[in-house]
Amino acid sequence: MSRILPGTAAQSGTVQPTGEFELTQKDFLRIAKILYEDSGIALPDSKMALVYSRLAKRLRALGMQSFRQYCEHVSGSEGVGERMTMLAALTTNVTHFFREMHHFDHLRTDLLPPLLEAAKRGGRVRIWSAGCSNGHEPYSIALTILGMMPDAANYDIRILASDIDPNVVAFGRAGIYDDAAVQPVPMELRRRWFQRSGNGHSVSEEMRTLVSFRELNLIGEWPMKNGFQAIFCRNVTIYFDEPTRQKIWSRFMKYLEPAGVLYIGHSERLTGSASDQLSLVGTTTYRRT
Repeated sequence: MSRILPGTAAQSGTVQPTGEFELTQKDFLRIAKILYEDSGIALPDSKMALVYSRLAKRLRALGMQSFRQYCEHVSGSEGVGERMTMLAALTTNVTHFFREMHHFDHLRTDLLPPLLEAAKRGGRVRIWSAGCSNGHEPYSIALTILGMMPDAANYDIRILASDIDPNVVAFGRAGIYDDAAVQPVPMELRRRWFQRSGNGHSVSEEMRTLVSFRELNLIGEWPMKNGFQAIFCRNVTIYFDEPTRQKIWSRFMKYLEPAGVLYIGHSERLTGSASDQLSLVGTTTYRRT
């Protein structure tokens, strides 16, 4: 999932770090409202300086003279494309392979063994990486599966990787990572499931077969018709307000199959009606009861 960058608290109603543009409180609130309506991300006043520093570049690129002009642009029908560019400019993606390793340990030792055995008998396995960012998380899931079942791509085993940002979806779909990015991948898995591609490492065809990347807004429509045995939604909802957070947890319950597992981030807390349907079985790991 796209992440809000840390910012500096605004000390007044207007922020002019360079004196080039004026960002009024009214402009900031319009931008925050658009971001919230489009993505569910809540942008507090403390991010006002961040908004200036990130979006001033967009004003220069578009040849605009003020944040008021920019707000008018992104508020209109002709600014739909720029709204997504604005979202990308105001967010960053903090992720790496096998982040929060305890989740992949649980996946490997607890959840996957019976599922993969069932897949060998014709069963269906579905896992959702909700807020997949640049693809490190879904490919880590795929690597865990391939480490246990090298021919998994030949069975009905699939991972849905979704994110609101088309740029990170495209990055994940390309599946090429530099040397530093693949360092957390165990050497045995790296040698078997990545190939050298120029100055980077390209994911194998088996990994590509297992993972499907899609653009999806968690506060929008979810087109999936079937459920999942596991949902990863980690370090995503901390950027939402509490009503939005509870709504998303509740919506997950409609897609998480009986005995399915929800993996959340280390800074997140399960709240609302979903907490009554899930039991804690490990660190930030919940099984549907």
